Amino acid sequence: MQLFVRVAELGSFSAVAQQIGVARSVVTRQIAGLEAHLGVKLMARSTRRLTLTSAGTAYLEKCRVILNLVEAAETGVAEERQTPRGNIRMGLPLSFGLKRLAPMLLAFARRYPEVRLDMEYSDQRVNLIEEGIDLAIRITRRLESGDIARRIGGSRLRLLAAPEYLARHGTPMHPSELARHQCLGYTNTGGHSIAWQFMVNGQFESFSVRSCLNANNGEVLAEAAAQGMGITCHPDFVADSFLASGRLVEILQDFPCPELGIYALLPSNRHVPHRVRVLMDTLAEQLMQQPERNNSLRSDDNR
Repeated sequence: MQLFVRVAELGSFSAVAQQIGVARSVVTRQIAGLEAHLGVKLMARSTRRLTLTSAGTAYLEKCRVILNLVEAAETGVAEERQTPRGNIRMGLPLSFGLKRLAPMLLAFARRYPEVRLDMEYSDQRVNLIEEGIDLAIRITRRLESGDIARRIGGSRLRLLAAPEYLARHGTPMHPSELARHQCLGYTNTGGHSIAWQFMVNGQFESFSVRSCLNANNGEVLAEAAAQGMGITCHPDFVADSFLASGRLVEILQDFPCPELGIYALLPSNRHVPHRVRVLMDTLAEQLMQQPERNNSLRSDDNR
C-alpha cells in the first residue's frame, strides 16, 4: 500500500524506485502483485505517465486512511516507550541549515540513536510529497496557500556595508537614499530591480533599489559587500563573522526590516509521527533561545 501510494503521487515507477533506492522492476512487480491480489487494474500505463483507474482512485483514498491509522498505531507504541525511532528525511536551507541547524541535528541524532536523519541541503523550494520529505525548514514572511507548517522561530534582516564603501559613497541616513547607492540583491528570479522593506513612522514601506549584483546565496553577496561592492541585506548567520571582523557594519538601524518566520513544513495534515514531533519540539526550543541570533531574514530567504 505504501508503495502504491508513492507511485500514485509521483506518477512514475522509475521516480519511486530512485527515491527508495531499488530497481524499477522491483516496484513494477510489487504493483503488479497488488493488482493480481485485488483482481483489478489500479493504474493505466502509457509511455509518458501512469494514471489511476477509477478503482485505483478509490483504492488510493482508502490506502491513505489505512496507512494513517497504521502510522498512528505505531507512533502510539513509540510514545509509550518514549523513544523516537524511524527515518526522517529533511529538506534544509543551505547556509542556515549548515550554520544553525546542523549542530542541533547532530546533537539530536546523538540523543536519539534510533532515529535516522536523512538531510537534504538545498535553497530550492521542492514539493515535499514528490521528494519524499518528512519535514522541511523554510524561512519566509508569508507561507504559500496549502502549506502545513508550524512556526519554530523568528528573524529579520540587517542592512550591511563595508566601511570602505561608506567612506567612498557616504552612509545613507534614510531608506529612500538607497536608490542612489549600489546594492547587492538576494534573488531567485534574476533582474536588476529589487525592493527592500523598512519600518518608517510605524509602518513598513517598500523602497526600490538598484541592484548591481544578484545571487541566490548570501555568502557570496556578503563577501561582495565586504569587498566594498555595495550595500546588502543579510541574516545574522551570514553576517556574524563579517560583523565580528569589522569587514561589514550595520546601517539604518533606526529603520528595522520586517520580522520573518522560521517554519517547519509537513507534507500533509495527516497524523504527525512521534519522531517528527519530537524533532520539531527540539528545534523550536533551541531556536527560540536564540532570538537575537535569529532576528534577521527576508522573505523566502533560505540562505
